[in-house]
Amino acid sequence: NETLVHQLVTAYLANGRSGTRAQKARSDVNKSTKKPWRQKGTGRARQGSTRAPNWVGGGTVFGPTPRKYTKAMPKKMQRLALRSALSSKAASGQLVVVDKVAIDEPKTKTAAKMLAALGVNEQSVLLVMAEKNIPVWKSVHNLPQVKSLQSGYLNIRDLLGHDMLLLTKDAVDAIEAWLAVPAAEEAEA
Repeated sequence: NETLVHQLVTAYLANGRSGTRAQKARSDVNKSTKKPWRQKGTGRARQGSTRAPNWVGGGTVFGPTPRKYTKAMPKKMQRLALRSALSSKAASGQLVVVDKVAIDEPKTKTAAKMLAALGVNEQSVLLVMAEKNIPVWKSVHNLPQVKSLQSGYLNIRDLLGHDMLLLTKDAVDAIEAWLAVPAAEEAEA
C-alpha cells in the first residue's frame, strides 16, 4: 500500500520538525511608539512609526512565525503501513531473521565479522532486537552503516532508509504481537 506508506513517512518527517523559527513583526520590535517628526511642514515624507518595515531596525512583513507541523494519523493506518513496508522488505529479500545476536563483550570487530558471515556487511543494516543488549549495541554502534533498535521503536523512516533488515526471533514475535490484526477487525473484513 504505497499511498499509506507515503502518508506515514510524510507524517513522521513532519512530526520531527520543531517549527520554532520566527521573525519580529512591527508590533514585536523594541522601539518607540512616538511619531518621528510632525506630519506637516518639514518637507519630509510623512512617517508614523520607526517600527515600520521601511525603517532600519523595523519589523518584518509576513515573516515566519512559530507553528506546528504535526500530522495525526490513526493507529490502524500506521500499523497497516508498517505491515506493508515489512512485507515489501520480505518480498524483495531484504529481511534476515536470526535466532539471537550474542556478543559477550563489546567489540566492533566481532559485530563486523557477524555481519560479514550473514552476507549483509556491504549494505546499510537495521538491526532490530526485542530488548536492548548493551554489548551488541556498543559493538554495532561504531559501524557507520548499521543502526540498532528495540522492536518497540521500529519506525517507517528507519525501515525504508536501510537496505537490509536484520531481526532476532524475539523481535519478530514482539512485532507480530504489536502489528497483528485483532480478531474484531478480521470479522469486519
